[in-house]
Amino acid sequence: MLEIVLTIFVGLLGGFAVGVQGPIAGAMGQRVGGLGSSFIVHVSGAILSGLLLAARGGEMIQNWRGLSWYMLGSGGFGVILYLTLMHTLPRMGATTAVTLIIIGQLVMGMLIDQFGWFGVAVRPIDGWRVAAVFFLLVGGYLMVR
Repeated sequence: MLEIVLTIFVGLLGGFAVGVQGPIAGAMGQRVGGLGSSFIVHVSGAILSGLLLAARGGEMIQNWRGLSWYMLGSGGFGVILYLTLMHTLPRMGATTAVTLIIIGQLVMGMLIDQFGWFGVAVRPIDGWRVAAVFFLLVGGYLMVR
């Protein structure tokens, strides 16, 4: 039970981080541009990751050469996320921008589960998941309007 509670807390912490990062990215993007903001964020993230990696003894970083091309290029998704935030935040506000991101994440997650992409366990789309997407879209609409 404690492990489940801790896992939920970690997941919520990630959501809080995205929620805080969005408005900061929007403000920074207004001052230095979308790509400038993305560059600053990714460099600062690389520095923090490097420090944490060093503190953890390097984990298994020596195995990086065995990664697939899409794994090595996955940082590009962070750039896409940042550019979408630069576009949506000033026009629609933080709540709407984060709502759209969450809807996109959940729909993509459902597709990844359905087809088992990237080695995840297959979890087929069923009626409950379709209903959840429907309510998610309704909630998103209510948030955006």
